[in-house]
Amino acid sequence: MRQLIAQFTRFGIVGAIGFVIDFVVFNALIATVLSADEVHEGPLIAKVISTTLAIVFNWLGNRHWTFRAHRGRQLLREGVEFGIVSFAGLLIGLGCLWVSHYLLGFTDRLSDNISSNVIGLGLGTLFRFTLYRTWVFAPHRGEPEPSVFPELGTGSTPTIESN
Repeated sequence: MRQLIAQFTRFGIVGAIGFVIDFVVFNALIATVLSADEVHEGPLIAKVISTTLAIVFNWLGNRHWTFRAHRGRQLLREGVEFGIVSFAGLLIGLGCLWVSHYLLGFTDRLSDNISSNVIGLGLGTLFRFTLYRTWVFAPHRGEPEPSVFPELGTGSTPTIESN
């Protein structure tokens, strides 16, 4: 239980920094080049861009800190799986933003932030942590580092050959 709490705390710290990245980029984009007044789909495009940047940061932070004990050496597999889970989490946030902005008509900046950066982020965080922990960085999937002296790990004593 202690390990789970520590892991979730590290996940939260990495996620908080990722949130700041997402929040700042999202708001900068919808306040400027992707304003809904200028680009109809601007908030959705801004969310895709901001979340993608946060995902890259989160992958690095989670790989090297949160789940470092269980990361594998199969970088491509892990990266693809992390991307799949993160993309699904992005869809959760986009879904919340779409419902609020386009279906319910709450088009102000505060509503966009609440729907995507509070509700969507909360639901997406629970989803991502669960799948990162049970699939991408599952303890049984981590590969141990190769031993410099593999024979020492088997309990046998190395022998020195003489001529």
